[in-house]
Amino acid sequence: MASSVFPRLEPRLHEVAKPIQYVGGELNSEVKPWDCAPEGETVRWALMYPDAYEVGLPNQGVQILYEVLNERDWIVAERTYAVWPDLEKIMREGDEHGPIPQFTVDAHRPVGAFDVLGLSFSTELGYTNMLTALDLAGIALHAVDRGEDDPIVLAGGHAAFNPEPVADFLDAAVLGDGEEVVLAISELVREFKAEGRPGGREELLRRLAVTGNVYVPRFYDVSYGPDGAIAAVEPNRPGIPFKVTKHTLMDLDAWPYPRKPLVPLAETVHERFSVEIFRGCTRGCRFCQAGMITRPVRERSIKTIGDMVENGVRQTGFEEVGLLSLSSADHTEIGEVATGLADRYEGSNVSLSLPSTRVDAFNITLANEFSRNGRRSGLTFAPEGGSERMRKVINKAVSEDDLIRTVAAAYSHGWRQVKLYFMCGLPTETDDDVLAIADLAKRVIATGREVSGRNDVRCTVSIGGFVPKPHTPFQWAAQLDTATTDARLAKLRDVVRSDKRYGRAIGFRYHDGEPGAVEGLLSRGDRRVGRVIEQVWRDGGRFDGWSEHFSYERWASAAERGLAGTGVDLAWFTTRERGYDEVLPWDHLDSGLDKDWLWADWEDALAVAEDPEAVPDVEDCRWTPCYDCGVCPEMGTEIQIGPTGQTLLPLSVV
Repeated sequence: MASSVFPRLEPRLHEVAKPIQYVGGELNSEVKPWDCAPEGETVRWALMYPDAYEVGLPNQGVQILYEVLNERDWIVAERTYAVWPDLEKIMREGDEHGPIPQFTVDAHRPVGAFDVLGLSFSTELGYTNMLTALDLAGIALHAVDRGEDDPIVLAGGHAAFNPEPVADFLDAAVLGDGEEVVLAISELVREFKAEGRPGGREELLRRLAVTGNVYVPRFYDVSYGPDGAIAAVEPNRPGIPFKVTKHTLMDLDAWPYPRKPLVPLAETVHERFSVEIFRGCTRGCRFCQAGMITRPVRERSIKTIGDMVENGVRQTGFEEVGLLSLSSADHTEIGEVATGLADRYEGSNVSLSLPSTRVDAFNITLANEFSRNGRRSGLTFAPEGGSERMRKVINKAVSEDDLIRTVAAAYSHGWRQVKLYFMCGLPTETDDDVLAIADLAKRVIATGREVSGRNDVRCTVSIGGFVPKPHTPFQWAAQLDTATTDARLAKLRDVVRSDKRYGRAIGFRYHDGEPGAVEGLLSRGDRRVGRVIEQVWRDGGRFDGWSEHFSYERWASAAERGLAGTGVDLAWFTTRERGYDEVLPWDHLDSGLDKDWLWADWEDALAVAEDPEAVPDVEDCRWTPCYDCGVCPEMGTEIQIGPTGQTLLPLSVV
């Protein structure tokens, strides 16, 4: 029996900031008996989003798995989040019983007592928080040092598509959708426990690995060539597959989760109820890992979306509903969805929102439906590249005239605020491509003033640094160095501010290049990067995704020490272009994408950079014939889109 640590924790909570984030008891949370199945067959999961409560609680992936697992009467699932440094210090000090271990917020049970610690990584900058949690839980940092009673440490999420930088710390990793695979893993663990744990921890990991759907790093050896590049990644025992494949959940209508969304006690980054209206994207933006690894497109039907919204509003009391996906306005029935939901909730306190919308998928009718209850927040669009040439390189087929037409329609219909998102450091980019962002923003303001007849229109330009990601056509690209990134952004800022006609109407937000360089190291690193992560953590690294906690100097110093003697360094992992024949750290992890297709698309991007008319845009295969990316035949899947012809019926009671 794992006892609650809350009696030890509670007397010290008045000493920390935001103590409410550690107390649990949220609406729709669940605390189950520790032994909820007979004869020791209970399977227990501690689910972790490795960031602060305010970021982790709204995470849909964790909420869905928490509910899917707890629906089974033989599974206990609880949640844990990264603790802030003030509480970490208190936990390490402990009391007369010793240090206070990493705990779940549901029943405050020690994380080290669970069967599985499942971590969801949507960003690589949470890796040091994982090490803090392992250490506080009393779990050995390195997988090879763990005992029979330690949890299986399992990673998922987008960053798990290259788990090699944290391979030393993981027992296993899972690629792709989690709903079905967590249940399959649970069944395997349950069977193993019922048999009396034959062969111990090693045998359980072997059983997971031979399925071909769970990656166990210790069962693969990595060798390196004299140039520092990987020579081979090979299984080191019989029965272990050479490639591990991703999971794809088909028929999202059969999995309408979360049914009981968690309502936070403390303020979080998203105060809304979110419904994922479809999964996957086939727009073919060459920089976008999320679009590549979540293929194929699978839509939820209009009826399921309506039912999920109705249930979620009733279960939570949230007054904002976000309809989420990678490109929500691309849902084949988004017009009908918008009208049906707007009809249902007109005159109520419920407002509807779409996330960032593609310029070429936006229309005023859609926007008016989503703002029918009188709430008009700003509109956000993501042209990504400042110049037409750059947008062709990245396959973002949006012209400047498309954007101006769209914002003109928005400003003329009463919107006053438009936000534009761009990236700096894209392959083949020049200073002129970045400075074109200023010209575009000025044209947006000029157009807004003209069509609205007002001078109070605003445009916010938000710029992030481009980080090449695995399983994309840009996985071979060189990342722009931090000095050049910062210099280009400084030039752009000066150009925007120097024009007195527009400078005050244009907001300018950007991230400097240093966090992007570290993200680049972690996203395309191999197992040698693990010693850098550990060194950063030992040097005090925590919450690296937060600017006030991030230290580039700490990472650069740790990289210098951790990679000494390997023949590679920080620049080798980031600012170096790769060749076709190089073995990439994630080549043995199968996202379904054909490597030759990705390489051909990379070559097309370089050809377009030289001659924008040289190569046609890669069309969206939802509406065109298949262009052989490999996912559907490789994964045994297919695109699932409407129209379904369904309609939303009015609610009898709103």
